[in-house]
Amino acid sequence: MPPIEASALIPYILPLFAAAAAAGFLAGLFGIGGGAIFVPVLYQTFEELGVSHAVSMHLAIGSSLAIIVPTSIRSLISHWRRGVVDWRLLREWIVAIPLGAITGALVAAAASSGELRGIFAALALLLGLKLVFGKVPVTFGRQLPGFAGRSVAGFLIGLLSSLMGIGGGVLNNTFMTLYNRPMIEAVATSAGVGVLISVPGLVSYAIGGWGDPLLPPYSIGFVSLAAVLLIAPASILAVPLGAALAHRLTRRQLELGFGGFLLIVAARFAYSLL
Repeated sequence: MPPIEASALIPYILPLFAAAAAAGFLAGLFGIGGGAIFVPVLYQTFEELGVSHAVSMHLAIGSSLAIIVPTSIRSLISHWRRGVVDWRLLREWIVAIPLGAITGALVAAAASSGELRGIFAALALLLGLKLVFGKVPVTFGRQLPGFAGRSVAGFLIGLLSSLMGIGGGVLNNTFMTLYNRPMIEAVATSAGVGVLISVPGLVSYAIGGWGDPLLPPYSIGFVSLAAVLLIAPASILAVPLGAALAHRLTRRQLELGFGGFLLIVAARFAYSLL
């Protein structure tokens, strides 16, 4: 496609910075990468800028994963200093989660834009309902499952997260708390999960879209360098603000707000498919 004029980006700078700050805040607070915010904002921005409908969703997901890399690393370092990261679980997932992320990227590369929007809408609906209704009032056990079970869970977390362009925090938080692990430990470990998902996911999306003539300038495959360079710095700077601002709202209030946002996003993408 032809180059995008710099002046055309001006109306989108403030919404993009706001999304970056919100995602960075949530990354520090919940251990998530912020992709659930980045993907719909980037998708809408690319659509408005005239990016081909056939690749706009792929580009939004790939760019989201690229932005999540530094955000997750910053969040992981922050939680590491507090000594609450489950490094044993992350070491066990060092193959399973990246393998799931790569598989998800391969599926996405072969899927149409409509199929990706449908997948995102369905998963956003489920995650939004989970957050709105709060903690699941059941547990599957007092200890995490055996190595095989943990590996399957890691693969699925990587797969679904890569398809959505998210860091996997909400999925991992749900998995760990279902097995009676403390929420703070789940949140801290989710930051590491975001790293395991976003790095191989980023590479896979870049390779999957390599040379596509429909992509806008300054794209490496399904990753927009312009979007990454614009959003990533604001997102990284907002990560430490999560802890500083968290005392103003209860975690439940934030879960309700984020869950409501996901439900709106799910409805928006579902409507686009009609």
